[in-house]
This record gives sequence, C-alpha cells and structure tokens, in this order.
Amino acid sequence: MNTIINSPLFGIFLTLAAFEVGVALNKKFKYSILNPLLIGLILIVGFLMITGISYDSYKIGGDYVSVMLGPATVVLAVPLYRQLGNLKKHWLPILAGIAVGSLTSICCVVATSKLVGLSETLMLSLVPKSITIPMGSVVSEQIGGIPSITIISIVITGITGAVTASVVCKFFRIKHKVAQGIAIGTASHALGTTRAMEIGETQGAMSSLAIGIAGIFTAVVAPLLLQLIA
Repeated sequence: MNTIINSPLFGIFLTLAAFEVGVALNKKFKYSILNPLLIGLILIVGFLMITGISYDSYKIGGDYVSVMLGPATVVLAVPLYRQLGNLKKHWLPILAGIAVGSLTSICCVVATSKLVGLSETLMLSLVPKSITIPMGSVVSEQIGGIPSITIISIVITGITGAVTASVVCKFFRIKHKVAQGIAIGTASHALGTTRAMEIGETQGAMSSLAIGIAGIFTAVVAPLLLQLIA
C-alpha cells in the first residue's frame, strides 16, 4: 500500500479524479460556486485528512501536474491571436487597465497587511497573489516572501475570481467585452481566465493577455514600490 501511495501515479490519479468530479457537478447544477478546481481542492484535502495520508506523499504526483501549468498558460495565446483586431484597437486602455489593476492589487495587499498587523514576510508573500503560480512564486522569493504561501494565495485568488467574475461584472455594470476580460485576467490570472473563456471568446482572449502583462508589471513594479514604502 505504501508503494502505491508514494508513487507519482497516486497524486496524479487523485488530482484528475477530484477535478473530474468537480467538472461533473458543475455541468449538472450550473452554479458558479461549484467551480471544478474548488471542488477538486476540497475533495483532495478532505481525502488526505480522512485517510491520514501526508501531503508530501500526494505532492510526489501533484508536482507532475504543476509542471503543466507553464505550457497550459502558453496555450492561452491561441484565442488572443484571434482577437488581434481588438488588441490593436484598444491597446492603450488595455495597457492602462492592466497597469492600474496590478498596482491596485499590490497596494491593497500592503494596506490591508498594515491594517491587520501581518508580519512583513507574510505581506511580501501575498503581494504576487494576482499573477500566475510560475511567475508569482519567483517574484515572492525575490522580494523576500515565502513561495508556498504565495501559491496558496494565488490559488484562492484565482478560485474567488472564477466564482465571482460574472457577479462582479454585473454589479459594477462592466458590459464591454474587452473590459470584462482585462478585469478578470488582471485580478485572477489563469483560473479566472477559464471563467472568462466560458463567458465569451473576446473576454477569454483579453483575460489571457492580461495574465502575461500583469505578471511582468508586478515583477518589475512590486520590488520598486515596496522599497518606496519601506
């Protein structure tokens, strides 16, 4: 039994099985709260807690799945290519929106951390919460954060964005397709982009564009902004 649990196949199978259950529930009930990733996360954590299997054993196979995050993010360039017309037409508002959104995210983390009294290390770990895991973990390490905490915050941010994207756009009356995509991608990276693609092709393409630009902007601006604040 230990041989199976400590095999990479265990983590891979558990991840895929939990995600497929999430997909099935999402298709059946059609509720945004039933996000496949959120359901999969709950099922995996619950299974590990009930069985007493250590996270390290699961991580052996889970790391193989994480490796695919990079290539999966690159694939998002396909819908973007189909929307080059919109990109050329709205390039200035797009860049401005992503820059302001990324800057707002960083400032909100710093302000909230100061308000509730979080340690500096924890604050720095939360700064890259709105960019993809491959980029966020590197930025976190560079500015003095803890990458593992950063990854958790990125996942939570992405799931929150994917679940609430439609509600937020409706509440704030964001009706322009390009604006919807930029807002979702800047705030909730790749996980939010999966929801943006469900809303529409334009939203998905703009959201995928926001992922890359927001990541680069955060990597460049975050260290400089934190130095000024310090």
